[in-house]
Amino acid sequence: MTTAPAARSVLVIGGGAAGNATAILLRRAGVQVDLIEARSDGNATAGSGITLGGNALRVLRELGVWPQVEESGFGFGEVGIAAVDGTILHVAPDLRAGGDDLPATVGMQRPRLQQILIDAVRAGGTTVRLGITADSLDQDGEGVDVRFSDGSRGRYDLVVAADGLNSATRAAIGITDKPEPTGMAIWRVAAPRPAAVTRTDLAYGGPAFIAGYCPTSEDTLYAYVVEKNRDRASIAPETYADEMRRLTSGYGGAWPEITASITDSSVINYTWFDRMLVEGSWHRGKVVLVGDAAHCCPPTIAQGAAMSLEDALVLAELLLASEVWDDEVLQNYYDRRIPRVRAVVDASVQIGRWQLDGVRDADVPGLMGRTMHMLKELP
Repeated sequence: MTTAPAARSVLVIGGGAAGNATAILLRRAGVQVDLIEARSDGNATAGSGITLGGNALRVLRELGVWPQVEESGFGFGEVGIAAVDGTILHVAPDLRAGGDDLPATVGMQRPRLQQILIDAVRAGGTTVRLGITADSLDQDGEGVDVRFSDGSRGRYDLVVAADGLNSATRAAIGITDKPEPTGMAIWRVAAPRPAAVTRTDLAYGGPAFIAGYCPTSEDTLYAYVVEKNRDRASIAPETYADEMRRLTSGYGGAWPEITASITDSSVINYTWFDRMLVEGSWHRGKVVLVGDAAHCCPPTIAQGAAMSLEDALVLAELLLASEVWDDEVLQNYYDRRIPRVRAVVDASVQIGRWQLDGVRDADVPGLMGRTMHMLKELP
């Protein structure tokens, strides 16, 4: 990447994958970067596991954190399709979407990935403030005046909104898009890894639409089951372990050992699948959206984090190559990202829709294969 053309200042709102990646890339090039995160723990304890495809790993290598990711995660190069009883019906090689010099897939504990990124942000010299939100954004033609929740103020050439699915910044700049449920939900939990689990295996059908797991380290995996969404208020949080065990106990293979470890409701995550894609542009004036603030999709092809990381890479590349950060630059960012992101969102939603509609002859492997081949191209 090039260096910043002149002294510039950027506020990044949100310390997830997209926000951290943006901060690392811009700060490395000499941009003054402040990052605020509403959560006082910096998101460092959120989530169970994450599946990173090769295109995500390609960005993590650009960020300079691939050695830590490689050491902390669990790499593999194939995916298994299993019957409900655990019989492996088919094993297919995973496409190396990041190139032949990276694994096809790495599973990781999500908090570990977050900590790696946080450490890189701080090491690069970004000013990080936790437990802070932006209460107001007042723009003019040259920049943005920001008032923070602690009463302090700052002025920036650009504000990058990376504050997630329910982005308050998105709403504050007048973009009215909101995530919409797709009709499905997922139960996730981190668990000890049985020795036999060395890749993702997916079972379609049975008590749930999908039952799968992904190794996340030598000792851990994360397991998940996908079902039709239910009213969250109808499920008491203290019963989450019972509910997840009820669903997973219908599967064979490695599942009995995994199911036996599902005992603590407090570490189980239950989330609806949502779809959102902001159309037209991802900016208003000097405020621009990245990651889940601009788009989200079900994790049916495990591309949510990858799309967020790619957003950061493309946005930083365009900003650092431009003397003026104007509408043209920010619209170019949208124009470059939207075909790729739309393809991922549409494919992810379509796979879920086929399952909800009970379509037995759906070409899930074909759709996934076409999408992953598209992602092998640079963003």
